[in-house]
Amino acid sequence: MTKLIVNADDYGYSKGVNYGIIEAHLNGIVNSATMMMNMYAVEHGIELAKLHPTMGLGVHLVLTAGKPLLSNLQTIVDQNGVFLKNSYWYGNPVVNVDEVEKEWDAQIQKFLSYGLKPTHFDSHHHVHMIPILHPVIAKLSQKYDLPVRVSPESQIVGIKPFTDQLLTDFYGSEIPANYIETIKERINKGVESVEIMVHPALVDNHLKNGTSYCFERLTELDILTNSNLPEGVELVKY
Repeated sequence: MTKLIVNADDYGYSKGVNYGIIEAHLNGIVNSATMMMNMYAVEHGIELAKLHPTMGLGVHLVLTAGKPLLSNLQTIVDQNGVFLKNSYWYGNPVVNVDEVEKEWDAQIQKFLSYGLKPTHFDSHHHVHMIPILHPVIAKLSQKYDLPVRVSPESQIVGIKPFTDQLLTDFYGSEIPANYIETIKERINKGVESVEIMVHPALVDNHLKNGTSYCFERLTELDILTNSNLPEGVELVKY
């Protein structure tokens, strides 16, 4: 039996994102989400999460969207105090990684301040998988004793991934309607646990004005709430 976690990223981004993820949990196969603690709809997301504790909730560490929680940061923000874009991080970034650690720790502490226990960490645009940030995410993983999303091509010393395989192809405008029913074709031989990364949402103005990946999230929501798991695949929690 292959164990499956279906994790929805970007919880907290907007109320529409929050509502879409909760819908995909209550009436679909999403059983986990990760929250962006610096975004517009954090308070709203916390309220919904407490109403629906059956959904696991972790921290979606942010470094490439919006503004940081901390002030007086020098190397990871632009002249307007906004996080640098992901294109900078995937170039040859020259930054003080101590600033990253302090900001991410602040995001984790804000999550904890609501009385919730996080299930795991991952990050917006996968920035924690960039080599210069491996020591940062490893230190935070050990500090809070929590697993981290890790892709097969980005092994990180000092942390434990929470699944054996990460599927990131449930994304874009060409997601097949039968993706979930045919998921066994995407699972590597001998793998015992798999995570699918998803981004369902109900579209609101905040989402529409903030990201190019918008209406595709409605398609994701439709698939996630109208699919059955194939035989031999079991939906699990952390």
